[in-house]
Amino acid sequence: MTDTLCWGLLSTARINGALISPLNLSKRNKLLAVASRSQEKAEAYAHQKKIKHAYGSYAAILADPDIDVIYNPLPNHLHAEWSIKALQAGKHVLCEKPLALSLDEVDAIASAAERHDRIIVEAFAYRSLPQTRKVKEIIDSGKLGRIKMVHGSFTFVMTNQEDIRWNPEMGGGGLWDIGCYPLSFIRCVLGAEPLEVFGWQVTSASGIDEVFMGQLRFPGEVFFHLDCSFKVPDHEFIEIVGDEGTLSVPHPFNSGTRRTLYMTQAGKTSLIPVKGPNPYAAEVEDLADAILLGKPPVVSLADSRANTAAILALLESAKTGKPVVL
Repeated sequence: MTDTLCWGLLSTARINGALISPLNLSKRNKLLAVASRSQEKAEAYAHQKKIKHAYGSYAAILADPDIDVIYNPLPNHLHAEWSIKALQAGKHVLCEKPLALSLDEVDAIASAAERHDRIIVEAFAYRSLPQTRKVKEIIDSGKLGRIKMVHGSFTFVMTNQEDIRWNPEMGGGGLWDIGCYPLSFIRCVLGAEPLEVFGWQVTSASGIDEVFMGQLRFPGEVFFHLDCSFKVPDHEFIEIVGDEGTLSVPHPFNSGTRRTLYMTQAGKTSLIPVKGPNPYAAEVEDLADAILLGKPPVVSLADSRANTAAILALLESAKTGKPVVL
């Protein structure tokens, strides 16, 4: 392994655009190739994005010995299959969230990573940012007192009825797509796992959850309200309420390079500015740190497994109308 990691994009998905610039600007990472299901499409994309190599199949890019890291932005139901194939081919992997759609899939991924001595990380870019660390620091400092209630929300209106996120067979649904963010965020900053969950959902004509509401009970009688929707205009925030103060995070997931936290104590609100890098650049460099320097990635496989378990429990509760104990 050299000190420069060569990356390959597994498909021409739109989300690739978030990583191309950070990869091109990085001193330790280089975008080398892209794959599609047809050679023509791959070559057109490579020409447009100035990528050196184009492959007409996913298998072909995995066979390239010069590729060190694969970025997997495929539809949710293909995350586990192609991440495992990439690990088996000796590649490290950055896989879009959700890492997998079942605990068995997460365990199979972990087994492949261990067997082939490779690293795979679920792509929650916000986890690499100073803002997230600052929120956890404030909670751990005790400035908010004992945490009592938390509210997390992530919504947007999805008008394209052909979008794969409407398809239940492809791992569609609001909770898998965007509800996973507030859930991941709160588990991270609280440093705890939910004990019990209850979920409600409004289903679309296709059968996915287009609106999801969840209640989660954490240790210490901390209660978390989660909501996500494909039917509500852009709405993204985290609010953490303690018995001595409240912390509001207006942009917890799509964090820019400059953000502001709002902490209210005794009726007075103070502004806490936070600076940070491009979140996708931070995500790329975090994986480079793990591969080249042996540092633990910000999202471990155990973390991903716990997030998956909580999502599955919420979906089960919404389906049965009963609380689920984890």
